Amino acid sequence: MSDLRHITIAEAAALIAEKRLSPVELVEEKLRLIAAIDPKMDAFITVTAERARAEAKAAEAEIAAGRYRGPLHGIPFGLKDIFDTAGIRTTANSKILIDNVPDRDATSAALIAKAGGVLMGKLSTWEFAHGGPAFDLPFPPTRNPWNLAHQTGGSSTGSGGAVAAGLLPGALGSDTGGSIRGPAALCGIAGLKPTFGLVSRMGVVPNSFSFDHVGPMTATVEDGAILLQAIAGYDPADPTSVKVAIPDYRAALAGGVRGLRLGIVRHYWEDDNPGTDEVCAAMDEAVRLLQSLGAVVEDIRMPPMQAFYDVKIVGAESELFANHEKELRERLGDFCADFLARSLAACLFRGVDYVQAQRERRRLVADMQRLYDRYDALITAGPPSGGAGRLDAHRTVAFWEKPSWTTPFNVTGGPAISICNGFTKTGLPLALQVAGAPFADAMVLRVAHAYERAAGWYTRKPPLEADTPAVPLKPYKLPDRIPDMDRATREIVETCARNAGLKLNEQQFILLAEAAPHALAMGRRLRRHKAWDLHPADVFRLAPA
Repeated sequence: MSDLRHITIAEAAALIAEKRLSPVELVEEKLRLIAAIDPKMDAFITVTAERARAEAKAAEAEIAAGRYRGPLHGIPFGLKDIFDTAGIRTTANSKILIDNVPDRDATSAALIAKAGGVLMGKLSTWEFAHGGPAFDLPFPPTRNPWNLAHQTGGSSTGSGGAVAAGLLPGALGSDTGGSIRGPAALCGIAGLKPTFGLVSRMGVVPNSFSFDHVGPMTATVEDGAILLQAIAGYDPADPTSVKVAIPDYRAALAGGVRGLRLGIVRHYWEDDNPGTDEVCAAMDEAVRLLQSLGAVVEDIRMPPMQAFYDVKIVGAESELFANHEKELRERLGDFCADFLARSLAACLFRGVDYVQAQRERRRLVADMQRLYDRYDALITAGPPSGGAGRLDAHRTVAFWEKPSWTTPFNVTGGPAISICNGFTKTGLPLALQVAGAPFADAMVLRVAHAYERAAGWYTRKPPLEADTPAVPLKPYKLPDRIPDMDRATREIVETCARNAGLKLNEQQFILLAEAAPHALAMGRRLRRHKAWDLHPADVFRLAPA
């Protein structure tokens, strides 16, 4: 029997099916680990211990009676605290929702429960799945189990940390611009952003209606396939849900990569957002390994990373601002500083900027078809900076300064997964990303699985134990002076904030002013001339009767 701390879903499912492992035993061990280790890393917001015990007992009784439901029956899992859970509070780690207790389950949560999963609790998130690793929220930021002084990335912070630390074999996260793949990369696990519309978002607190995805975060790609199987499918309650045939994702893993054509998006980590020497070396070795497994690899070029980032930020920040407009007007001080540093600048975007972003999105998506036609999957790097940064070194303005390595695949809507491809000299995980055409999720999982098994990095586990010394940290410093800007720009910023009904104190105005040059530049780039007949990506249309 595998060590229960780092037992995978696949391993546990096999033992449970053979009645060699009790769901009660597994859940009790996870609860013990959570009690011993989570106080050091703060991955959980709410632990549902009594519910977990009751569900484990029910699963054990069903299995003993011959009513085994499948590979998630009796398996512990967690939910990012933006997934509605009936009778259990869903806070989004915000004062705004601190007392929010839904009366329904999110569709994806209900589907895992239907498959026999055992809910262990609600996991930490950046505020509303958006603001960064803040110290001014109801719950503290999650620490990275590889080094407690470092962050886990976001916004699915607790999901990434808990799975990496072995507190849970799997969890659900959400991904609007990288919020599954970022924590997966920094924590050394597998995190899949499925195709847009493949997994229901009903009952998940929205960040951006046009870019939100729901997906699995697990120790291995195989476990991700198992979780995806349970949650994929059409949901009439979600207007973005798509009716498509659902393949057997786990069975598809067996194909390997021999003969597959893989496009290597090398310019993303060498030019667009250059990676460290360690990142570049790990990527070169990963490409060599895929080639040795029989894949045909070719360097390719995608549209510039910045082009995708402009589209996503203008579109998503505008939608987020609209969703929170009332609270931003009336309860501005109840949001954390990092949320404001990201979201306030949306007041600088005009209606024309949002429409132009949607038009540019259509062009970018169409441009990708030439690559989908030629290649089975695309390979690029994880975070260019390498391992996770220290929590006390976080900078709020960093969100605006460089394009994100994950965002292109939120814009395209196709699947993308982050998996470990090595470690820094200081022992922090590195990552690569496998992406594909819309609804080619099985192919993306297949390629990632083949690399993961051949490389073997997934077998390395964090050193965090119950007796690991705590690491005290001071909150990172917020900017304390208004950045230099010409008079005309300052007048634009002040006027837009006033017209949006924002009553900013000095600190909040500084956060907006830091982001302003970057936000205004995005708007200018998107307003470049476009063909008259380039329709926005979200053109409304009705199905025929």
